[in-house]
Amino acid sequence: MELTLPITLAVLGGALLHASWNALLKGSADKELDTIGVAVGSGALALLVAFWVPAPAPDAWPWLAASTLVHILYFVFLAGAYRWGELSFAYPVMRGGGPMIVALAGGAAFGEVLGAPQWVAIAFICAGILLLAQGQHDRRATLFAVANALVIAAYTLIDAKGARASGAPVSYALWFFVLCAVVIGGLGLLRRGGELPSHLARNWARTLGGGACALASYGIALWAMTRAPVALVAVLRETSVIFAAVLGALFLKEKMTRRRLVATGAVLAGLLALRL
Repeated sequence: MELTLPITLAVLGGALLHASWNALLKGSADKELDTIGVAVGSGALALLVAFWVPAPAPDAWPWLAASTLVHILYFVFLAGAYRWGELSFAYPVMRGGGPMIVALAGGAAFGEVLGAPQWVAIAFICAGILLLAQGQHDRRATLFAVANALVIAAYTLIDAKGARASGAPVSYALWFFVLCAVVIGGLGLLRRGGELPSHLARNWARTLGGGACALASYGIALWAMTRAPVALVAVLRETSVIFAAVLGALFLKEKMTRRRLVATGAVLAGLLALRL
């Protein structure tokens, strides 16, 4: 398996989509309801397509179930991180911890051995991502973000296994979002009752827009994991922190400091090394 230029460009496009729906969520008034809305919106869109493509192989369904359960924690921690922290802080912490864990576990889980240049690239990217998160921040935001980094590493490994076992990574992604929408939406109804459907009806554009970005972003990542080393795809996808920093500065009025510019440069340096 090799990280080719087309795969690299596709994953970068998915990274932009991922940062976009997170920026949308950070800017919302009710982050819990809009987090549920993204899950429901992506599931509804996935269901429109799921029956028109070949179903995942039977071996993939246990991985789909496991990923759905892990994503309950993902959405809970995501809403908490954005409730207490800025996008340009919480996002890089959440997305930065996962790739290094995946890289360390990739050899045992997939038999993928990375060379020295790739480890240097991963170190640059992870250092840049973590540097973006330095400074004074609410401890609750830090706890939620760090917890979510562990969750992200877990579901990355689970879904890489599941996508490869499925024989149809696009179908795997579609059914993952359908199952996730059912579970997250059901829990949302139990927690917020009639507030949820009325909120989704009022904010249908945000629900479907965020859902479309989440669906496309993760579908691209799963497809890439079937054609390139999982650790490299996971790290490359986390360059979404660059897009998140820019979106935070442009639309959420968050400061783009010198430290954040240096950190962005480190991520870009890692990207160049990753492609060498």
